[in-house]
Amino acid sequence: MSRPLLFLDVDGPLNPYAARPERRPDGYTTLGVPQGGGAPEGHRGVSLRRGPLRVWLNPEHGRALLRLDYELCWATTCTDANRWIGPVLGLAELPFVDFGDALSQDRPDGVHWKTAPVVDYANGRSFAWVDDEQSDPDQAYVAAHHRGRGLLHHVDPRIGLREDDFRALADFARSGGTWPPGR
Repeated sequence: MSRPLLFLDVDGPLNPYAARPERRPDGYTTLGVPQGGGAPEGHRGVSLRRGPLRVWLNPEHGRALLRLDYELCWATTCTDANRWIGPVLGLAELPFVDFGDALSQDRPDGVHWKTAPVVDYANGRSFAWVDDEQSDPDQAYVAAHHRGRGLLHHVDPRIGLREDDFRALADFARSGGTWPPGR
């Protein structure tokens, strides 16, 4: 049996963009990502001003992610994540979910635009997805459209990934991709 997939969003889980802007969180380093460094212009959390975007990353997150029993995959609009984010975290080049035209499509059912492409990419494999924008409609969509198990793990964009988040991800992987464990 293959390891479950772990879909990684950058803003929120890895970059606590909603933290107090004048105070970098402990353990994080500041990276200046050039405008146009991968995110579409005007996307939520992306400044339209000139100059680099401030991104906070914790190098320990890369080591913690690599200790998990997952196959890692980017689920972010930062198409240069392998260039700007991965090296700071010590991650090798990772594959990407192709969001295609989903970014420009509003869904009247409240399902996030990333959800269907994530489910399509997983293609029945168990997965966990860390993001700061999932909601109940996304969980319902995964339950209705995904043959495997899926953990949609919400991360507070003010604090990013924490020990409890890594424990929950490890528990999901150890459970064989069932959630809650033992189910």
